[in-house]
Amino acid sequence: MRRKSEWERQKVVHAERPLVRDPTFEADLSAYLRRTLGPDRLVDLYGRFAVGAGALDGLMRRAVWRALARSFGHAVVIAPGAMFRHLERIEIGDGVFFGEQSLLQGRYDGTCVIGNRVWIGPQAFLDARNLQIDEAVGIGPGARILGAEHAEEPFAREIIANDQLVEPVRIGRGALIGTGSVVLPGVSIGALAIVGAGAVVTGDVADSAVVAGVPARMIRSRGLTKEATSGS
Repeated sequence: MRRKSEWERQKVVHAERPLVRDPTFEADLSAYLRRTLGPDRLVDLYGRFAVGAGALDGLMRRAVWRALARSFGHAVVIAPGAMFRHLERIEIGDGVFFGEQSLLQGRYDGTCVIGNRVWIGPQAFLDARNLQIDEAVGIGPGARILGAEHAEEPFAREIIANDQLVEPVRIGRGALIGTGSVVLPGVSIGALAIVGAGAVVTGDVADSAVVAGVPARMIRSRGLTKEATSGS
């Protein structure tokens, strides 16, 4: 296997994509849909355009998400098959990318904030009941961010019949959550940290740390300054 220094380098696309404001008619369309259809019919309408690859499909996906979401930024890309629950509790920043068949699962009483330029890979699952993702975070294909687990008590009941315990998850600016990794409830990932592919993160990860394994353990620090991790 060749060393990473020998791998082919390619320019990034998402991070360098200009954040162009959406045309005024898109906001007007969303306002019209919100006013005339209401949430349930908007969800039904989304089904007509959810998986199409054409420009109209993409436009209508944005229009429905904007109509339903608590807030919705400019230059958002929603790939075919991206799905949602309870967008009314979710704030989405500018330039966010939602990959194919990703799922953003909110809750009627939850809260979720997704910062600018976040990239969410295909088939990623985000439990958005109490979730904060800061700007420029990358979430790899098939990653899982979990926000709750079932209580063990009462012990005599089936576990899935017990109440769920919701714990907040926080992901700091510029962090990378690797392909197929799992972030468990209550975890905070520091700014510019890296979670390796397939890792299971059970505890907090420091700024600029690199963690990997099951359970995830720190394997090195990227050695970044406090100014870099704070975005100064």
